Amino acid sequence: MSRLFEELDYRVTELGALSLRRRASLTGGEDIYEVLLGNEYLMSSRFTVAETALATMGLAACPDRPLDVVVGGMGLGYTAKAALEHPRLSSLLVVDGLTEVIEWHREGLLPLGRQLTSDPRCNLVHGDFFALCESAAGFDPRVPHREFDAILVDIDHSPINLLHPDNARFYEQAGLERLRQHIKPRGIFALWSNDPPSEPFHSIFRSVFTDVGVQSVAFPSLDGIRNDTNTLFIGRR
Repeated sequence: MSRLFEELDYRVTELGALSLRRRASLTGGEDIYEVLLGNEYLMSSRFTVAETALATMGLAACPDRPLDVVVGGMGLGYTAKAALEHPRLSSLLVVDGLTEVIEWHREGLLPLGRQLTSDPRCNLVHGDFFALCESAAGFDPRVPHREFDAILVDIDHSPINLLHPDNARFYEQAGLERLRQHIKPRGIFALWSNDPPSEPFHSIFRSVFTDVGVQSVAFPSLDGIRNDTNTLFIGRR
């Protein structure tokens, strides 16, 4: 296998073929990690600005108290890393439906894996985030009915561009109201989206949460000439 490109792992999952790749940047020489589902890119370590901002901006809006946080969607770990760096972070649950992704972190195949798994405040939960949201017991298998100061979600490409059609329920009013029940009073829900904000979802978001903000996060595009943008929705219970 060429040092410029290496497939670190390949698994067949219920969602399709999942692969982890590492390649050398032709411009900077650094290693770039990529996760693909079939031929579709799920995540890349080259584009992490918005994933980091999901935590920094979301937690900045939280009340001034020790913070118990849930991250929905582990990915390459950049949202979790930023959450752990917050000075008031008390505990972090990272929920991911793909056991393969959790194993990559625990086995050190991903660059942030050792850092995340060695931090005693960070616990990785293998589970369907959306199913746990709908359950009364909630996200923490050790503490049923536990509420959190912030829930940060980066799973689907956007509220309308979904990895699975069943996820659509989460982005409806009833779905967001179920999520709200797992958040402490004055706590925060923050959502990452690859797409610009759509008015139907924005209207639903405003009906469920208060102090709603929608923020565009810019980062250099692949061609290095222009900027791309992601969107963050942030609201308070």
